[in-house]
Order: sequence, then structure tokens, then C-alpha cells
Amino acid sequence: MIFLLNILVLCSVILISFSLLPVIVQKLQSWQSQQEVVFAKEMDKMFYDKSPKNIVMLYFVLPLIFGPAGYFLLKSPVFMGLGVLIGIAIPNLILKTRYRLRIRKFNDQLLDAISMLSSCIKGGLSLLQGLEVLVEEMPVPINQELGLVVRENRMGIPLEECLKRLGKRMDIEELNLVINALLVARETGGELPKVFSRLTVTIRDNRKLRESIKTLTLQGRMQGVIMSFLPIAFVAWVLSVNKHHFDIMLTSDMGRLLLIIAVVLQAVGMVLIRIFSKIEV
Repeated sequence: MIFLLNILVLCSVILISFSLLPVIVQKLQSWQSQQEVVFAKEMDKMFYDKSPKNIVMLYFVLPLIFGPAGYFLLKSPVFMGLGVLIGIAIPNLILKTRYRLRIRKFNDQLLDAISMLSSCIKGGLSLLQGLEVLVEEMPVPINQELGLVVRENRMGIPLEECLKRLGKRMDIEELNLVINALLVARETGGELPKVFSRLTVTIRDNRKLRESIKTLTLQGRMQGVIMSFLPIAFVAWVLSVNKHHFDIMLTSDMGRLLLIIAVVLQAVGMVLIRIFSKIEV
């Protein structure tokens, strides 16, 4: 009788699974399409020519790799769940890392672009013609972004609006400074070579100040990093020596409460150290 009951339960579970499978597949396909649209927009901003479908597929592939790997390597379902979460987070991390690297590279090329644009204007070219020269002579990524500015202008969008769009896309403080100076100079009739010369001096001084601040606060930031991860390293070391050291904390209500408070205070401390060690220029 019990055997037949188990067979009926198993058959019921199988039938329910097969009935829900089309709905689950449809939901996954809809979510995949939405993510591909989101990733396509982000990749277009970075002129990233890979298919967004390949990035979205990582959401399904990486958890299947990192989850079992975490379980078999560390023999714990907790690390299996952690591996799954890491696999889910990696696709977004890839795009954000590429975007940050692109922003940094663009910022490194900005001074050279200003100098070249100033030379073009001194040679008798207009601002738009100078931008076209930059598109031809400058490397990636600045030539791609300025090329988009030139193409938008040819499609009938005013140059001022094209420059504002460039500032919104890149969201770099120094670039916004250059764009605002250009817009003001075009409205007031200022001499662009002098404007560019002052901008170059201002940007260089600003970068020197930032480097000085980083150097002076390096010791404090390193102390913050060490103090943040020291408790975590200590717990890992204790567990490697004696796995049952914290059992008394896990088996009592007061111990669990103290552990929760310790974790929360540790997280708050890490956030506060990061805030206090960060200086905006």
C-alpha cells in the first residue's frame, strides 16, 4: 500500500512538473529577451560588438559551474549557494568592469585630445572640423565617442546638444568641464585656444592634487582594508584549527544574537572606513 502511494505521489509530481514546464520555459525566455535588450543598450554605449545573447547565457551557465564547484571543493551547501550567487553576479560585473576601464581610458586620452583640438583651431579649422580630425587621429575609445558626436551633428542635431549627450554618456567630471567651457565660449564668442589652454592647466592641477591626496591617505586606506578583513581572516584561521570552536555560539540564542550583532557591526565598520577614507576633490 505504501509502495503504491509513493508511486502515485511520484507520478503526481512528474505530471505537475510537466504541466508547469512550458510556463517556466516561457517565463525564462521572456526574462532572457528583456535582459538581452538591457545588455544591448549597455553594449551599444561601449561600442561592444559582441552579441548580448552570449552575455545573457552566462546567467544560466556560470551558476551551474560555480555552484557544484563550491560544493565539491569546500564540501558545504553554503558555499554551493555562494557559488551560484557569484555566477549570477559575474555577467553584470563583466559589463561594469569594461565600462569603468573605458571611462578610465577615455579620461587618460582627454588631455591629448584637448591639445590636438587646440592645434587644429589655431590652424584655421572650425570646432567641428577639429573634432573630425580627432576622430581620424585619436585611438579608441575617444575617437568612437567623438565620431558619434560628428555623426549626430550631420543628422541635424545641433553641435551643442551633441556635446551635452556626450557628457551624459561618459559622465566624467573633467569632460563635463570641457563641454561647459566650450558651450560658454561659443555663446560668448571667447577664443577657444585660450580656453583650451586654461582647461589643460586646470585639469593637470586637479589630477596632481588627486594623486597627492591618494599618496597622503594611502596608509590610512591600507589600515582600513586590513582592519576590515582581519576579523574574517581570524575566524577562517580558527575554523581551520578547530571546526567546533564556535559551536557554543551557534547552539544558544544569546550566541546567535551576538554573532548577528558582530556581523552587522563588522559590515557597518567596513562601510564607515570606506566613507571616511574617501576624499572628494
